[in-house]
Amino acid sequence: MQKLLIVSATSFEITPLEDFLKSNFRQTGNYRYVHDQMEVSLLITGVGLPLTAYALGRMLGSENFDLVVNAGIAGAFNRKLNIGDVVQVVEDQFADIGVEEADGSFSSVHTMGLIELNQPPFIHGKLINESAKAFDFLPKATAISVNKVHGNEVSIKKIQELYTADLETMEGAAFFYVCLLESVSFLQLRSVSNYVESRNKENWDIPLAINNLNDVLKQLIQVMMVAGVSR
Repeated sequence: MQKLLIVSATSFEITPLEDFLKSNFRQTGNYRYVHDQMEVSLLITGVGLPLTAYALGRMLGSENFDLVVNAGIAGAFNRKLNIGDVVQVVEDQFADIGVEEADGSFSSVHTMGLIELNQPPFIHGKLINESAKAFDFLPKATAISVNKVHGNEVSIKKIQELYTADLETMEGAAFFYVCLLESVSFLQLRSVSNYVESRNKENWDIPLAINNLNDVLKQLIQVMMVAGVSR
């Protein structure tokens, strides 16, 4: 039996997937679906790094999975990405854990020496998904994870001077951190709902991002089912 865990901060980001599972799989428990030799479990963590770390750590501490997938929408720094594009995040960072200095600059816990740059699972302060190399069905991207998403030109400029990331999310680095420490195979899939710019929700397209994200999730499940049958 192949076991897949799909992790999302909110239920609405994966509602189309859940509808698909309810129509094509047999529900065997709360957020748990089975079809042939495939079991898909859904985990709704809540928004943010602490909630994600707790919920995912608790789940992985009690059950084993063949693959764990974080699915959600994201803001893009990289203007080469289009609204609605779905990418695989292969590198993530905790971007705002640290201190604000007297001159207004930011020092991370790594630069302060509170967490060593290469203290596992960090590599030069970054969280890198080596197992993602086996999955090449989506464009690869880098991300930062924050407690406060950016919506002001001044703060956006500051964060871009610190990090050269394609995306910004509120959960990704916590997901990476837990999966790396638990030594599980994992993917982070993100669909671009907006650009990181002066906050203007009229420029966002959350429905498109969610639709495209869930199409990819359904395709992933179908590919895994076929691969499972052929083994």
